[in-house]
Order: sequence, then structure tokens, then C-alpha cells
Amino acid sequence: MKVLVLSPHTDDAELGCGGTIIKLLEEGHEIFWVTFSTAEDSLPEGLPKDTLKVEFLNVTRDLDLRTENCKVFDFKVRNLHQYRQDILEDLIKTRNQYNPDIVIGPSLNDLHQDHQVVAHEMVRAFKTTSSVICYELPWNHVTFNTQCFNKLNEHQVERKCKILTNYRSQFIKGKPYFSKEFIYGLAKTRGIQCSSEYAEAFEVVRWMV
Repeated sequence: MKVLVLSPHTDDAELGCGGTIIKLLEEGHEIFWVTFSTAEDSLPEGLPKDTLKVEFLNVTRDLDLRTENCKVFDFKVRNLHQYRQDILEDLIKTRNQYNPDIVIGPSLNDLHQDHQVVAHEMVRAFKTTSSVICYELPWNHVTFNTQCFNKLNEHQVERKCKILTNYRSQFIKGKPYFSKEFIYGLAKTRGIQCSSEYAEAFEVVRWMV
């Protein structure tokens, strides 16, 4: 199965569906990953501008993803609306070249302005060709529809925590949703909802059978 993962910023997909990415790779599925912003303007003072790009590439290295299966853009953070057409055109190009079975991206209910752009252009590009599901970032949601669950084991959740440690810049900023307690807590909550030890939840936009 071919899976396309979309990240508005370098750490979004790992936080929202890192366990699922790990499980898919363990099962032998193919992943192509596109990140639209390296958020250079959101770094702690004094860090190199390419810090988040380097940290993201370290994540892909830890996951043994091939370089040609990752694409990183440097659109300006909090300004993706200015590049909406460019983003759509790249998604269409990716659709035509990669032809994914499933696309995983941010939720249409995500309130972050950059996430909204990627979510809507994702649906425009793939609504008639691929299954489309959306990952959960609770700090950006007022509502989230838990329509799909991917069951995880402890190894997969632990490995999710481990790959997130590559984002040292975000630990410096003290982002609470990078903490091991939060990752395990949310995974446990979603697991209880689907009779599993752990899980990640998704909204379903399209499901192709």
C-alpha cells in the first residue's frame, strides 16, 4: 500500500500519527512524506535557521526512510495561505507521480491557519482518487471526530516518543505535547476507545474501497 503523509510543519505528522507511520513501515507499506514549512521564524533565539529541517531529516533517518521518499519545502510559517496555489499544484503533481492509496494529513477542524490550508488543499487534490484521513493535534482542536482508530502496541508508542526527541528545539521551548506523559496518555485514551492497549485516532474524509 502507498501512503502519503502531509505535514504543514516539520513535527506535525510525528505528533499526530507517528505511531501509525511506524506501524505502517513495520508492516512493509511504502510512505512518501511531504513537509511544507520548516518554521524558521519559530525557533528559539540563537539556533540555526535550518534547525527544524535537520531535526526532521534526523527523524526520517531513524525511520530508515529513503531520501527520495521525503520532500521538504520552506514556505514561511503562518503564511501558507499565500502559497495555497503552489501547495495545491505540488499535491496534484505528487498525486500523479505517486498515486497514493491513502493520504494522511491535518484535520479540517484544525484551527491553525497553516494546517487549514494544507487540509483543504489535500481534500481538493485527492477527493476522487485516494482515501483521506486526518490526524489529531488536540491543542489545535475545539472538536475532533474519532471515526477511525489505528491500534498500536507499546513498542510503537515508545518508538514514537523516541523519534520526537530529535526535535530538541521544541523541548527547549518547553512544548508540553512533546512530553512522554502526554504521548502515552493520549495513546492510552484512544486505545481504551477501541479495546486496545494504545491507539491513534483519525477523522475520515474519504474512504475508498
